[in-house]
Amino acid sequence: MSEPSDAILDIVGKAYQIEIDGYTFYSMTAERSQKPAVQELFAKLASDEVQHQAFLKSVAKHYGEQGTHAFRLHATAPAGRSVVSQVLTGTFREQAAGAQFELGVLSIGMTLETNAISYFSRAAGQAPDKDVKDFYRFLADWESQHYDALKNLFDLVREDQMGAAGFSPF
Repeated sequence: MSEPSDAILDIVGKAYQIEIDGYTFYSMTAERSQKPAVQELFAKLASDEVQHQAFLKSVAKHYGEQGTHAFRLHATAPAGRSVVSQVLTGTFREQAAGAQFELGVLSIGMTLETNAISYFSRAAGQAPDKDVKDFYRFLADWESQHYDALKNLFDLVREDQMGAAGFSPF
């Protein structure tokens, strides 16, 4: 086993901070919203971020013990696509109709996720070790799952909002 790399630990630390930032934003949004479907969505996203934090802590701990072998994905990785399958799109869309707050927080969430995807994709492109490269791609995919859910809802809510305001072709 080789010595842990400071660069690798920096990226895992950045991944952890990204999850903290996401949790902070999503939990504050859930608390501030007055609409149950919006609260449910953002509470679920916040919960996912806590799950991701625990996973990253475990990987960092094992990296110190096992080196890059710790990055091999295993059964303890959080389940994927959970947000998309648990969001009631119709209810969210109905409750968010005409609401600037919901459209704004979806947009901000998409920006957070896009930045994380870019960061991890760049890290994967620069990683010299296959296990580490695959792990960074896995992190980018995590963020893509949240982005996809947010983008889908953003498009639906924006379409409704623009249509109600008389803008075409929405």
